[in-house]
Amino acid sequence: MATAGKTIKCKAAVCWKPNSPLIIEEIEVAPPRDHEVRIKIIATGICRSDEHVLSGELTYVKFPIILGHEGAGIVESVGSKVTGIKTGDRVIPLIVPQCRKCRCCLNPESNLCCKNVFGNCDGTMNSDCTIFTCRGQGVYNFLGTSTFSEYTVVEEDSVAKIDANAPLDKVCLIGCGFSTGYGSAINTAKVRPGSSCAVFGLGGVGLSAIIGCKVAGASKIIGIDINTDKFTKAKECGATECINPKDYDRPIHEVLAEKTDNGVDYAFEVIGNIKVMESAILSSHYGCGTAIIVGVAPSDAKISFDPMLLLTGRSIKGSSFGGWKSKDSVPKLVCDYMNKTFNLETLITHKLPFEKINEGFRLLCNGESIRTVLTF
Repeated sequence: MATAGKTIKCKAAVCWKPNSPLIIEEIEVAPPRDHEVRIKIIATGICRSDEHVLSGELTYVKFPIILGHEGAGIVESVGSKVTGIKTGDRVIPLIVPQCRKCRCCLNPESNLCCKNVFGNCDGTMNSDCTIFTCRGQGVYNFLGTSTFSEYTVVEEDSVAKIDANAPLDKVCLIGCGFSTGYGSAINTAKVRPGSSCAVFGLGGVGLSAIIGCKVAGASKIIGIDINTDKFTKAKECGATECINPKDYDRPIHEVLAEKTDNGVDYAFEVIGNIKVMESAILSSHYGCGTAIIVGVAPSDAKISFDPMLLLTGRSIKGSSFGGWKSKDSVPKLVCDYMNKTFNLETLITHKLPFEKINEGFRLLCNGESIRTVLTF
């Protein structure tokens, strides 16, 4: 392409500081270096994790920054030494890399990679450079992806080639929200047929967890949220019942115990609230239940609980990106979608042009959307 090897000028949503609106700016995107890929983003979802940065909850993030991590696009150019990816390929950027060489990648029980940026968010590439420039200064990237930009650059280990016929404005959700929730049930919990599940938080990730529980064959799937407007959508995804904790004058784990013979087999916390995490732990059966922590809590959050909760037989698991080994699994998930194993459309409540990104965040924060997809 004519732009290969050259700096590209394009539009992006820049977050200059927390607690302020995103500003659509003209930025410069550097060409890809060794083992890097430059992608033209076609569609990107708005995830709650992006809002956590905007609200200042993730204090380790550096500013200015270009957020976004749930995107899909077309490869514009590749740097030298890149293998398996070429110009014109349809791809999904990956928030969890897969180098296939490190201790985590070689361990079948882990889906992380030693190149992960979780908890670090340095905002630079492995070359210690920023790839974005705006108003003469460097702009940091987010989770190695930064999909709130018309063009972005990612590491070769952080991109997956997908089916050329896949609709990018749908499968972009596989880049984070859907895979995270769905995989927490399929991979992390390993939900058994006939089991009982409770999902705390009915946003895009929570509904994806419900889909996973349903696909795994759970017989009772209880959705829990204080926003009853989400109940209809949750039932469409597979919830057998939905409850609002505000409708009861006692702790929600006691309500669930009455409904599920002293607790569910699997309880999923998909909010990032430590009080809800405690409720999820208490809601799992004392002798054989499992609580799966999926939500991202604020940087300074700490959780504490009575160790007796574990001594009786409960277990707690964490789930990042749904336990999927990213480069191996994302193409397969796209194929599963194309083969109608699951439905992504039910998660998408709004589609907006990229310029209306702040409206998308307003819908999210007001509880009016499940997933908003932005298109360029």
